Amino acid sequence: MGVDAMTLYRLAHGLKKRGIPLLPAVLRKAIYYLHSSYIPEDAEIGEGTQLGYGGIGVVIHKAAKVGKNCLISQQVTIGGRSGLEGAPVLGDYVRIGAGAKILGNIRIGDFAVIGANAVVLKDVAPGTVVAGVPAKVIRQDPDPLTTYQREMGLLPPRAPLSAVPPPASMRQ
Repeated sequence: MGVDAMTLYRLAHGLKKRGIPLLPAVLRKAIYYLHSSYIPEDAEIGEGTQLGYGGIGVVIHKAAKVGKNCLISQQVTIGGRSGLEGAPVLGDYVRIGAGAKILGNIRIGDFAVIGANAVVLKDVAPGTVVAGVPAKVIRQDPDPLTTYQREMGLLPPRAPLSAVPPPASMRQ
């Protein structure tokens, strides 16, 4: 298995923070040629964030901020809009489907889910699922943490009903 775009980004970002001038630019070019992605070393990407399929086709604005433990699928664009200042800010545990576009100076709340090929042009509240062009709210989750844990397989599996003994009043 080869080196994914996120590993190269983390290396470039660390070198940039240490003041090494040339090597981060070389790594950014390596990301571009190996993964057809643009992930600048200036972007702030939180720990635990993963790129689907090694980061194929992902474009991230240099001023964008991505929270911790996000999942960004392939062909996603997180960028600015012509004529408008600023870049997107993503919260923690955000999941973005393949081909989605998050554009402009907007905020995506914690535990939000962006559907595949959605075009997000407005802020997304925490725990909200959006989809479509332009993106519209599909569902607002009252308990996003539990939903996230269940969907990501982090909760213990429930015992099947046949494994649960009947109450004492029903036994013969």
